[in-house]
Amino acid sequence: MSTRALILPGIGNSSSEHWQSLWERANSSFLRVEQRDWERPVCEEWVNVLEDAVRQTGNHSTKVVLVAHSLGCLLVAQWASRTKLSIKGALLVAPPDPFGPNFPKKATGFSPFPLQPLRFPSIVVTSADDPYGSVEFATQCAAAWGGRLVNIGAAGHINAYSGLGPWSEGFSLFQEMAGR
Repeated sequence: MSTRALILPGIGNSSSEHWQSLWERANSSFLRVEQRDWERPVCEEWVNVLEDAVRQTGNHSTKVVLVAHSLGCLLVAQWASRTKLSIKGALLVAPPDPFGPNFPKKATGFSPFPLQPLRFPSIVVTSADDPYGSVEFATQCAAAWGGRLVNIGAAGHINAYSGLGPWSEGFSLFQEMAGR
């Protein structure tokens, strides 16, 4: 089995023009983890769905790379602190600050979130002008999780509104993680 990517969108899911959706459509080994409620996320529910998705990869979970955006990053941290399963790594893009002024109030149970080393390699990607999480916050996350920080400059929340299209720079980071 080649590397399997599990796509983890944030609140509201990722639109058809979001880089996560573009990657999923272009790669048969990419699978979106479908949450029951995208608009009112409950951390415990989202963690259970992710656990089931990784478990369904069976003996191949060590070839799984999680591709998380926004709230999906906090989901990965919460899941990693609870699971016994192993994965290959995680690409964590635009982690939102749950204590920041723009964090969605409809998202429950995501904070406090674990600030401890993940048991797998990670790359944390941030933007200089993300309204949901500062570079300083992403730096704190990367340091706590034991991940590498990549600042891509001014790119907003690194979503469809950022105008990145298929975001080739991000896909290169995924390939780096998949090639480990």
